[in-house]
Amino acid sequence: MNKTDILIIHGTDYKAMTKKLLAAADLAADIGDRKKHVALKPNLVTAHAPSTGATTHAELLAGTIEYLQDEGFSNISIMEGSWVGDRTGDAFRAAGYDKVCKRYQVPFVDLQQDSWKEYDAKGMKIKVCDQAMAADYMINMPVLKGHCQTVVTCALKNNKGIIPNSEKRRFHTMGLHKPIAHLNTVAPNHFILVDNICGDLDFEEGGNPVVMNRILAFKDPVLCDSFVCSSMGYSIEDVPYIPLAERLGVGSSDLSKANTIYLNDAQEAAGAKFPMTRRVERLAAFTAPKDACSACYGSLIYALDRLNDEGRLRKGLPPVCIGQGYKGQSGAIGVGQCTRSCEKSLPGCPPKAADMAAFLRENWIS
Repeated sequence: MNKTDILIIHGTDYKAMTKKLLAAADLAADIGDRKKHVALKPNLVTAHAPSTGATTHAELLAGTIEYLQDEGFSNISIMEGSWVGDRTGDAFRAAGYDKVCKRYQVPFVDLQQDSWKEYDAKGMKIKVCDQAMAADYMINMPVLKGHCQTVVTCALKNNKGIIPNSEKRRFHTMGLHKPIAHLNTVAPNHFILVDNICGDLDFEEGGNPVVMNRILAFKDPVLCDSFVCSSMGYSIEDVPYIPLAERLGVGSSDLSKANTIYLNDAQEAAGAKFPMTRRVERLAAFTAPKDACSACYGSLIYALDRLNDEGRLRKGLPPVCIGQGYKGQSGAIGVGQCTRSCEKSLPGCPPKAADMAAFLRENWIS
């Protein structure tokens, strides 16, 4: 797998999807020596179940560990430090990681209890936990979701879990963006496995999950977070730590040069149920889904949320058609290739939320 590659898989068997994605990326070859210590760094920001849209699903860890063990790796650990105010152990149990560790005989490292050293991160002194820096190969496993302070959070911000609590407090006093960018000049980002199953609409603690039912893989954390912005209807300028990290040499935000590889069809997740909170239901009221796949429908929810933030949603608008049920069927306006028979339609399978929002601004909202 190259740094310009983006691997995407859709579905609802998350463990099997993870193993297939890692095999396609040839992760074992990238790691190399089977004696290396491989660390898995999920997002355990708080003691909430992954279904709330806050934390990494246990199935991704199980699939990763099974893949690694089948490939001959035995020195594997899971490590994370929750946000200040929550105990990592509580989050560890709430996410079901205790069962994963027991089943696969893999240790868990609570980085809130770890020692640390200070590093020069391109002109900024930053403390980083010792066990995270001692790992030979780090698999960053963030949740693709919104954030109340930084707009989005994924690969770059997930590394905030490898710094001590005192440093997390300092990051907040500095406004988060600058220290996050500098942290990633020293933080290990060997491989990024993104949980894009049901990340929250705009809050890191969960509560308004948007079902997407897909998993993504990257080698470049800046490219990853740039893709996240597009997927949620934002530009990288909305998230200052992304262009700053690029200027510091962490990676590239140029999605036009990315090689996107779909391992299966988004429609493999079609018909999946969409559990909705009241807020998501309000956005869904502007849609008319018929057998929509998760990734397409979730992208539309994100697009509608951007338009709602702009105050553009008004009564009397025709519902947006979406889903396989519209193949060959008429309609006023639709998104996704299945709605190409509508009077106005945006192609893509699925289109990104940014493209959906732009299309609806131009064609749907007067």
